[in-house]
Amino acid sequence: MNDNYLKVARLAAAAGAEVLLSYQGRFSVREKAPRDLVTEADVAAQQAIQKILLSNFPDHGFVGEEEGHDQVSAEMLADPKHPPIWIVDPLDGTVNYVHQLQSFAVSIAMYHAGELQIGIVHDPVTREIFWAQRGAGAFLNDCPIQCSQTDRLDQALLACSFSAGTQHDSAELGRFAAALDGAQSVRRLGSAALNLCYVAAGRLDGYWATCVKPWDVAAGALIVTEAGGQIRALSGDRFDPWNPRFAATATEPLNDQLLRCIA
Repeated sequence: MNDNYLKVARLAAAAGAEVLLSYQGRFSVREKAPRDLVTEADVAAQQAIQKILLSNFPDHGFVGEEEGHDQVSAEMLADPKHPPIWIVDPLDGTVNYVHQLQSFAVSIAMYHAGELQIGIVHDPVTREIFWAQRGAGAFLNDCPIQCSQTDRLDQALLACSFSAGTQHDSAELGRFAAALDGAQSVRRLGSAALNLCYVAAGRLDGYWATCVKPWDVAAGALIVTEAGGQIRALSGDRFDPWNPRFAATATEPLNDQLLRCIA
């Protein structure tokens, strides 16, 4: 793996984070769909990130929340000769950002040869930078991190994500109720990327989602696995970052219990 990939990705994440901070309190908001927001800051941050990544690696692919997700094929993803693909969420936690709730992040992952290779999640407010490179462990700034050792659902602090416009009779709320009954407690924090990083750092014991997109979770998923955690599809199969319906947990026994509870 080219060490320059990680260096440039960190620069790009920092640039995106600075854009988000600079736009706070002075952006306009529109709806992509009911209750699904996008701001000028999303677009500007993605442009800054994309410029840095593709100016350094012009032959690489780019999939961002605001563009490019319709240009990826299964053949492209499986081909080890295809150039790496960057998967970018310039603002994960848009609703939090719009309401000035200080829990949002920039998420950048690199996918190559059928695997996630690099993951970076940059919290602009706390200046915490979670990152991982396949086979090299997970880090918070310059310190190694690892998941908790929690292996019982009734002792676990969990987080979850709901889709925009979740209905009262939805399966998502059914899963939430089941987890509330089985776990120590459940949180809905508003940023999928940070949820995964908090699992990696031992702040949460587990996180599940059925309504997120690849750019929301690709970086965080690698960070969890490199921190010793478990992540599987709700079916129990191997996690697929391009179809992310999953449970991520600190330990394998906890993953088994959470999947039985919510799947």
